[in-house]
Amino acid sequence: MKVLVTVKEVAEADDDFAIEGTDIAESDLEYDLNEWDDYAVEAAVQLAESGVADEVVAVTVGPERSEETIRMALAKGADRAVRVWDDALEGSFPDVASKVDLFEAVVEEEEPDLILGGVQAADTGFGATGVALAERIGFEHAAVVNHLDVDADEGIAHVHRELEGGVEELTDVDLPAVLTVQTGLNEPRYASLRGIRQAQRKEIAAKDLSDLGLTADDVESALTITSMYEPESESDAEIIEGDAGESAGRLAEVLREKGVSA
Repeated sequence: MKVLVTVKEVAEADDDFAIEGTDIAESDLEYDLNEWDDYAVEAAVQLAESGVADEVVAVTVGPERSEETIRMALAKGADRAVRVWDDALEGSFPDVASKVDLFEAVVEEEEPDLILGGVQAADTGFGATGVALAERIGFEHAAVVNHLDVDADEGIAHVHRELEGGVEELTDVDLPAVLTVQTGLNEPRYASLRGIRQAQRKEIAAKDLSDLGLTADDVESALTITSMYEPESESDAEIIEGDAGESAGRLAEVLREKGVSA
């Protein structure tokens, strides 16, 4: 059984950052593997370690810089990786449909039995790519998975799903399937020194649009960022400083001023 894991490099801004045009200044960004995708990688590697999966392939959409992130998946146990990027994607803000177009083309090449991914990305938070991909390629799907048991012989994934109000749904999903996982599904491992060394020798296949049989028009995003700014704060909050006595005195004074305390 082949497992394909979709991973994303996400950016986190410093506490103090500058805005340049319609983006945050590159110097104020730090990049890392998306938290939810880390759980998907761990799930895939555990399937390989238990003998359920024969191969784990990680796939990402991102520039050359993102190879550092996808090597984290390789260091944790993925066998190889695919990185999709093209000059036509530079400067764009991909919507769900355009990302699905790219992943669909990779799925056609790889022919996986199971696709795992995080339920959402820390930067955009759309939470729709996995489900949209399943619909496009005709796979069964389940979202917000917090427990997973795969029976490859029967071709079934036994999953628990976390629903609203603390309700959990237990269901069986026929393979091939797309499952988007929630944090808490497992405990993602740290990459070992040996794994990091091995990751440097593992294949990362770089593919552009032409390699996937696509054109720039095929993946044109319907989203455009027109402006970016920090909203002005309307809060008049006061931070009370000092020792316990001073803080208590000032708090009492404020409460009296607001008519809360006599």
